[in-house]
Amino acid sequence: MEKIRIGVSTCLLGEAVRYDGGHARDRYVMETLAQYMAFVPVCPEMEAGLGLPREPIRLVGDPDSPRVITINTQKDLTETMTTWAQCRVRELEKEDFCGFIFKSKSPSSGMERVKVYTEKGMPVKKGIGLFARAFMEHFPLIPVEEEGRLHDPHLRENFIERIFTLNRWRQMVKEKKGAPGHS
Repeated sequence: MEKIRIGVSTCLLGEAVRYDGGHARDRYVMETLAQYMAFVPVCPEMEAGLGLPREPIRLVGDPDSPRVITINTQKDLTETMTTWAQCRVRELEKEDFCGFIFKSKSPSSGMERVKVYTEKGMPVKKGIGLFARAFMEHFPLIPVEEEGRLHDPHLRENFIERIFTLNRWRQMVKEKKGAPGHS
C-alpha cells in the first residue's frame, strides 16, 4: 500500500530547526503515523532564510492581520515571511497532500490560539501562524491539525479519518478517469 502524503512541520520530525537549534520531535507522528504516511517537511523560518540559530519571532498587532517581529531587535519580517508563504503554498500544490500537521503555538505554523502581542505588550491567544494561515486559505479542503491536539483521541480520530477519506476519494477519481468511456 502506498503511503499517504502529508505535510508536517519539520521540527516535529526530530530535525533541529527551531530558533535555538532544538527540535520538537513528536512520538505519535514519528512512531505511529509514519507507518502509514509519507511526510513532506516544511519549516517556514528555515525555508524563508532566517538561519539557525536565529532570533525568536512573535506575532504583534491585530490578530487577524499580525506582523511578524523579532523579539530582541524588533525587526519586521512580515513581508519576508508572507512572500515566502505565498510562494511555498503554490509549490506545495504538486505534493497532492491529504493532510498537514502544524507545530502548535508557533508564530509561523500554529493553527490556532497563537499568542499575538498587543501594542502594550500583552499577549492574546487569538492568532494563526503566518504560514498556517496561508496554507489553510490556499488548501481549504485539506485536513489540518496541530501535534498537541493529536493527543486528544476524538480530535485525532477525526483528523485521521478525514485524511483517509480524502485519499480514498482521490483514488476513486483517478480510477474513474482511467475507466473505459471516461476521460
